[in-house]
Amino acid sequence: MDITTTNPQAEADRALKAKHRAVWALGDYAAVAREVIPELGRLLVAAAQIKSGDRVLDVAAGTGNAAIQAARTGASVVASDLTPELLENARRDAAAHGIYLEFDEADAEALPYADDSFDVVLSCVGVMFAPHHDQAAHELTRVLRPSGRLALINWTPEGFVGELFATMRPFMPAPPAGVQPPPLWGDEAHVRDLLNDTVTDLAMERRPLEVDRFATGEEFRDFFRDFYGPTAAAYRSVAEDTAQLAALDAAIVALAERHLNDGVMIWEYLLITARAV
Repeated sequence: MDITTTNPQAEADRALKAKHRAVWALGDYAAVAREVIPELGRLLVAAAQIKSGDRVLDVAAGTGNAAIQAARTGASVVASDLTPELLENARRDAAAHGIYLEFDEADAEALPYADDSFDVVLSCVGVMFAPHHDQAAHELTRVLRPSGRLALINWTPEGFVGELFATMRPFMPAPPAGVQPPPLWGDEAHVRDLLNDTVTDLAMERRPLEVDRFATGEEFRDFFRDFYGPTAAAYRSVAEDTAQLAALDAAIVALAERHLNDGVMIWEYLLITARAV
């Protein structure tokens, strides 16, 4: 008799990744990348000093905000992401602009590439959402050749997006044990511990991103509810509870209004650059 055994931890991890994939397939992240944070991709590519001939990996590339900009330099670029719906959007956008790059469905915590495969590894507010930070950090540096360049942009815990996640947290199911909050990737001490002795020339700088897309808190709430996967997921969590739905509405509007100043919001991010040892 055949007895099939399963690893409970592996099964739990597969379920967790399936949930993450479903969250990011909600809404239309391309609209967020295109209308709210388009300049982050350009900033990251510049910080990574990408040039023609470089082999580049964009981890958790989403809809290609950074990967497409990297390909414009003449570099050979691979855009990888856990969510195929996001990659399909990136593929269409690249084709529409006559830009060639490769697309791979891949888990940031188990990248399907050999050691020392890339000259540059990037992630633009992407790898920070992988649930196990140590595993993701290990993969970022494992696939990077010695002296290769690492460049990341992550939202900070104290900035607007970090506050948004804190605001939504009470309205969502508790994460499984061991899952770390995404904005921790925007904390310098946490990043230093993650990268530890795998990099040299580590530099980190907190920077402001001016966002002028929203005139009111209600406009921000509606846009992110409809287009940003994690916010859409929060709304789904309380969809059957009228009181909780109203509370979530009010909390997000209040947060956005606190950060709006004459139609401009400042979203803080951490720019990280380093070289692999």
